Amino acid sequence: MDDDSRETAQALRWAVSRMAQRLRQQQPGREDALTRLGASVLANLRHSGPLTLTTLAAIEGLQPQSLTRPVNALAVAGYVTRSRDEDDRRQQTIAITDHGRAALSEHIQDGNAWLAQALKDKLSPAERAILRVAADLLTTVADSPDPTGLGAAAPQ
Repeated sequence: MDDDSRETAQALRWAVSRMAQRLRQQQPGREDALTRLGASVLANLRHSGPLTLTTLAAIEGLQPQSLTRPVNALAVAGYVTRSRDEDDRRQQTIAITDHGRAALSEHIQDGNAWLAQALKDKLSPAERAILRVAADLLTTVADSPDPTGLGAAAPQ
């Protein structure tokens, strides 16, 4: 790896981490708000369709046991349904509901409000255009195959 790639990687990791932290801080703290993990689970289900708990846990980088409680909370809220997997009756298949899609859309819209205003206030139209290109490039890198063959869904 050359020095330019290393420096670019370091700068991007810092910027992405800082932006993620800021987005978490700006997410409205409503009583019915989704947790970060809940939103990620719903985004993965919306992107990929129904998944087994084992596959969903692998995408999230967790053990299936660690995902049981959050999925239960999503089911109680009516955001997901669970059914027995047709291929392996020991497995459960998790699917997003219309109510879950609506909650995820609202969560994303709430989170985008601060960012859209900050971009408008702090950056010129040309700088915002550069960020749109950079976002596409970062998505290309993020969507590149990983060793497990699994990857998190893009939040749409």
